This record gives sequence, C-alpha cells and structure tokens, in this order.
Amino acid sequence: MGNENGEWIIRGLAESDPAALRSPEDVIREIGRVGLLPLFAGSGLRGLSVEERTPSAWWWSDTERDPWYWREQIAASGRAVYGKFFGGKAGFVSLDCFPRFANVRRDGYDFDALYEDGKASIRCKKIMDCFALADELPSYELKRLAGFGKGGERNFEGTVAKLQQQAYLVIRAFRRRRNARGLEYGWPVAVYTPAERLVSPELIAAAYREEPSESAQKLLGILKKAAPDAPESALLQLICGS
Repeated sequence: MGNENGEWIIRGLAESDPAALRSPEDVIREIGRVGLLPLFAGSGLRGLSVEERTPSAWWWSDTERDPWYWREQIAASGRAVYGKFFGGKAGFVSLDCFPRFANVRRDGYDFDALYEDGKASIRCKKIMDCFALADELPSYELKRLAGFGKGGERNFEGTVAKLQQQAYLVIRAFRRRRNARGLEYGWPVAVYTPAERLVSPELIAAAYREEPSESAQKLLGILKKAAPDAPESALLQLICGS
C-alpha cells in the first residue's frame, strides 16, 4: 500500500484477473502454499502480499468482499497465524511453518528463559504474565491488567508489537467492546493470545531442537518455491525480521 499525495493506494489486481484471490478461503490456501504472507505490500518482494494478490477495488469497500475484513475471519478461524510479524506490519504465517518461524524469531528461547537471561523487559513480562489469568485478552483489557496507562507502564502498543515480532504473542481475533447493557459498540479491537495457545506447544518446542539458522534455511526453501525470482536476502529478511 502506497501513499501518493496524501491518498492511500492499493497495489492490487483487476477484478477480472484470474490470478486474484477472491475469498478468505483462497487466502488461507495461499498462506499454506507460501508459508509467510504479509497483509500489505512493502516487503520488497513483488507479489508476496495479500494486497497484491486481491482485487484493488474490493479494499475498503465495506462489503463481504473486502480483504480488510477477511483478515478478521482468517484470524478467528485458527487456520493461520496472524500478527504484526513483518517490521511492525501485519501478516500471516501458516500453522505448519509457525514452529520454525518462532524458533527463528525467538532465537531458540521460550519466553521464561528469555526473561531469566535478561533478554526481555519487565514490560514484556507483565504482558505475558496476564495470560496466566485468561487464554486470550482484548487489547484494552490486556493494557489494564498489565498495568499500562496513566501512572503505570508506558508504550503498550510498542511492547505488544515487539512480542508479536518475536512470535510470542499473536492476534487471535477481533471483537467490539460491549457496554453495561451487553451491546457492542465501536470498532473491533485485537484480541491477543500467546502463540502456544493457537499452535501446538509440542511442535514449537520440537522446533527448538534445530538451530535457528537451520529453521531459517528450511523456511527459505519453502519461500523460494513460491517466489523463485525473489532476492534471497529479501526472503531472509522476511523470515528473520532484520
């Protein structure tokens, strides 16, 4: 997605293009094929995003065809992992690829070991500790429980983004708030959960038996099949996050 003269431009396909992804189911299949799929263009990998594979006229259309709404449906389905994984930008990782992806992004650490070794901040720990109380939490509730806000910790959004970048935290769904009468209001907000509540903890732990560099090379092999002409350096940046 580009910005030209203050206007956001979607770099998508024509509605008539036979290569276009036309439903959440199509996107889920594409995630399974490529392994890692950013939501928007901008990774330097041409054609490797939901934006570039869907009809541009459908975005922001406020209809069931809108890929912006598809991301909510895909996250809620549990058939792919969604979060801000790619340089602070959102995207998907297939269930099959996620254990190795987590091994790469975590550098082989589960969160408790990361914190014990002094590689995670107290702010990150306060957020992760909240999930001992609930399997999943909407952003506003997580912020309150973790002690962010007036008189408390700062930079909630940045801390949550970092935990997603490191593949410890994922977006499980989007839900609207409810008022005292139980009625929904406002825009849907992200609902977070630890990755191990969505992807098998046993599979993630098994991936730790590999060196992170080995996991990265195996993910690279999958991406090369999907994008054979892409620069290897750009593919590794997508995988490793740096």
